[in-house]
Amino acid sequence: MRKPPDPGAGRALLQEWLFNRIEAEQRRWFDAQLSAARAEQGDRILFITFGLVPRRLGKQPLGLTGDDLAAAEACLPGWRPDRWSVADAARILFLASLHGRRPDFSSRFGSLCQTAEMAEAVALYRGLPLYPEPADIEPWVGEGLRTNMRSVFEAIAHENPYPMHYLDTHRWNHMVLKALFVGSRLAPIEGLDERANEELARILRDFAHERWAAGRPVPFEIWRCVGPFARGGALGDLERVLESGTTTEQQAAALALAASPDVDAKVLLQRFPVLASAVENGMLEWAGVQ
Repeated sequence: MRKPPDPGAGRALLQEWLFNRIEAEQRRWFDAQLSAARAEQGDRILFITFGLVPRRLGKQPLGLTGDDLAAAEACLPGWRPDRWSVADAARILFLASLHGRRPDFSSRFGSLCQTAEMAEAVALYRGLPLYPEPADIEPWVGEGLRTNMRSVFEAIAHENPYPMHYLDTHRWNHMVLKALFVGSRLAPIEGLDERANEELARILRDFAHERWAAGRPVPFEIWRCVGPFARGGALGDLERVLESGTTTEQQAAALALAASPDVDAKVLLQRFPVLASAVENGMLEWAGVQ
């Protein structure tokens, strides 16, 4: 797995983007609020500022360019803030800039999570790659993953390198399964292939069997996580998909078989020569399966 990134460079980049997109008077307001928050003993100004940010700075898209996104990837691999708003950026930067104050960052982050309305919660969790003391806030991230609000869940799970680096295997597997229950895609989960594990493959196969027994469709993306561990009964599951699934499901099953370490998987895949040829020639990849 990749080394956890240093969030300091990301915070500097975020400040540059934000200050280039707001007026001088707005920057002065932000700086004044930050100075006051750093000076006070409690977090009253932090909570007030979180609520005022959309009105004082706006809710418009941050409007990042291709070069901006390339810079984001260079400093924090897997960080993709292309859907962030100015309000998201300001809230995240404000909170992250209070590092070193008492109480510790984890307590401050948790207090905000407990009182945040939905837009604030989305910003809080989108900012995970940029916060100090990242390992210490993992329990609060776990609480966030329990939500049934899809936008909040996806703020953690999608286009965010934090889960890949800091969630333990149990919590990671829970997140992937929860994505299926709330109707989220798996592809935007950073590190999906790197964090694949045999226990997750077993859990997802059980999920598939439950769906089949209930006469319900099985999300094709689960086979991406099953493929590297597919052997024995799992090959039977993939054979079923190849024989009776939709075109998308068949493509997913073919890619899963190609990833399997079992020689029988290769034999099974050759029974479907069109798919086998597409995989072998690089014409079929996960990015193209929709």
